Amino acid sequence: MSFNWRRPFRSRDDNDEPTTQDVPALTRVNSAEVSDGSLKYTLEKGGNDSQPSYQEATGAPVESRSPLGYSVGPITIIFLNVSKMIGTGVYSTPSAILRGTGSVGLSMIYWTLGFFTSISTLSVLLEFASYFPNRSGSEVVYLEQAYPRPRWLFPTAFAFLNVVLSFSSGNSIVCAQYLFRINGHTPSPWELKGVAIAAYTVAFLAVVFHTKASYAFSNGIGIVKTLTLIFIAIAGLVVLGGNISSIPDPHSNFRNAFDGLPPTPYGLNNALYRIIFSYTGFDNAFNVVNEVKNPIKTLRRNTFISVFLVAVLYNLANVAYFASVPLPDLRAAKEITASLFFTAVFGSSNAVRGLNFLIALSSFGNLVTVLIGSSRMIRECGRQGVLPFPRFWATTRPFGTPIGPYFVKWFMTVIMILAPPAGDAFNFVVDLQVYPSSLFHILVGIGLFIVRYRRKKLGLGRGEFKAWTVVVVFNILVYAYLLVMPWYPPEGGPYAGNVSFWYATYVVTGTGILLGCGIYYYAWIWLLPKLRGYRIRQEVLTLEDGAQSHKVIKVPVEQLAEWDATHDAVGRPLNRTDSHSGDSERIGVSSTAGEKGQDGNVRDVDPEK
Repeated sequence: MSFNWRRPFRSRDDNDEPTTQDVPALTRVNSAEVSDGSLKYTLEKGGNDSQPSYQEATGAPVESRSPLGYSVGPITIIFLNVSKMIGTGVYSTPSAILRGTGSVGLSMIYWTLGFFTSISTLSVLLEFASYFPNRSGSEVVYLEQAYPRPRWLFPTAFAFLNVVLSFSSGNSIVCAQYLFRINGHTPSPWELKGVAIAAYTVAFLAVVFHTKASYAFSNGIGIVKTLTLIFIAIAGLVVLGGNISSIPDPHSNFRNAFDGLPPTPYGLNNALYRIIFSYTGFDNAFNVVNEVKNPIKTLRRNTFISVFLVAVLYNLANVAYFASVPLPDLRAAKEITASLFFTAVFGSSNAVRGLNFLIALSSFGNLVTVLIGSSRMIRECGRQGVLPFPRFWATTRPFGTPIGPYFVKWFMTVIMILAPPAGDAFNFVVDLQVYPSSLFHILVGIGLFIVRYRRKKLGLGRGEFKAWTVVVVFNILVYAYLLVMPWYPPEGGPYAGNVSFWYATYVVTGTGILLGCGIYYYAWIWLLPKLRGYRIRQEVLTLEDGAQSHKVIKVPVEQLAEWDATHDAVGRPLNRTDSHSGDSERIGVSSTAGEKGQDGNVRDVDPEK
C-alpha cells in the first residue's frame, strides 16, 4: 500500500493547503517526522483502515494491530452510546430537574438543551478523531495532543482524575433501588449497598472474559433498554390521548407550563448538572476508535444517530411523566420517578414489578457499557506511561480484555458505594464526576483551536470532519457555566443543597482532586528528578500479547546526552532493524526504517512515493 507522503489527509477541500515542504519555519527530519520547535510529530499508521496520521511524539505509541481486535461495527457504536446514555438518568433525575427549573416548560427546555450540548461536544470529539483516527481513549488522546507542553502535564492530570473517579457507584445504587422495588421492599442502607456491590460485580464478570462477547452482551441489553424507553414513550402518548381512566386530566401539568416555583441560580445549575449526567455516554464510542474499521465515516453516521434517537425518547419519556404523575409527587420524588409513572398508569400490579425489572436491567446495562468504554480510556492513560506499572494498564492477558482497568473500576466502585451515606451517595457522586470533567471539556474545546492552528502551520491539511466554529464556542461556554456556577449557594443556606451536608462539598472535593494532580505532577517531573540527579524520559514497551505502551524511565544526568542520541522522539532505539518495533507501525522514523513486503523483509520507504 502506498501513501502520498507529501500531502497526508488530503481531501476535496484542502487542495490549496501548504505541505510541510512549503513551510520554512518547520524542520523536516524526514518524510514521516516534522519538528516545530521542541514539538516533534511522527507519522503513524493504525490497523483499523484509517489514514496515516501525524501525532506529537510524546503521545502513547500507536498500536497498528489492536490487541483488543476489531469487533466494533455500526450497531455496536450505536448501542455503546445508547446503552450508556439510557441508564439511570432519564428514570431517576427528572424530579430533581423539575425542582431545579421550577416548571414543566423550563424543564422540557433543559432536556432539549442537553441534546444540543451533546451534539456540540460530539462534533468536537469527531474532529479530534479525524486527526488521530488510530487512537482509542477519547479525551485522553485529545488533551495529550492539544497540550504536549509542559510535557506529560495534561496526561498526568487526566490519568490521575480518571483513576480516582473511575467508579459507577451512583448507577449501581439506583440499579439496586429498582431491584428492591420489584418486590416492594424498602431496603436498609447496608442492604442497598450490598445489592449495589453485587450488581456491579456481575457487570464486571460479564465483560472481563471476552471482548467480542462483552460487545454482544452490551448490544443485547441496549436493545432491551431502547425498547423499554419506547414503551414508556408510547404509554405516555396513550395517557396524553385520554385513554387511561385512572388519569382523568392528563393535560393538567401542561397548562400554563411555565408557571411554578421561581427558579434559583443554584437550582438551574443543579438541573443542568443532571441533564449532562443523563446524556453522558454519547461519546462512549470514541473510547474504542482503534477497534473500529474506517472509524471516522462509521462514527460520524452512527454517533449522531444514537444521540438523536435518545434525545427524542428522553423528551417523550418526560411527556409521559408529566402527563401521568401530579407535580407535587414528581417534585417530592428522589430516584424513583419512573416507578411513579408505572404506578399511576398500571396501578399496584405485577406489571409494575415487571417494568421495574426492566428499569433495573437498564441500569445494569449502563454499568456494562461504562465498564467497556472507560476501561479503554483508563488503558490509554496507562499507555501514556504516566501511571505506575504500565504493564498492568496495557496488558490484555489472559482473556484478551483490559483486565487491569476493569479491576480498578470494580475496586473504586465498591469503595465509593461503601463510603458516602446511602441517601446522599447518588447526588454527591453525580456532582463530583461532572465538576472536574467540566474543566477538561473546556480544555478539549480550546485545544481544538490549538490543534487546528498547529496543523495549518505544519501543512497537514484537514481531517475528514470539521466542526462549525460556533458549535465549538457554544460547547466551551456551556462547560464554563458548569465550572463557575456551582459556587453559587442555594437560597436556604449552605446546607440547603441536594445533599445533607455542605452544598459545595463536591466542588471542593473536585478542586482538591485537580490540585492533587498538579502536586503529583510537580513532584514526579520536577522536584524528585532535581533532588536525585536524573531526568524523565520515555521508551516504548512491547508486551507479550502485542500490546504496546510507553514506559517512563529515570535517566541519570550524566547519561542523558547518550540516551537522547540513541533514541528517537517516540522512545524507540535508533539502531533497531524492525520498523514495527513490536506491533506499532511508525512509518519512516529513521534511516533504518522501512516497510515489510509480503516476504517479510524490510524494504526502504522512498519518501517521494
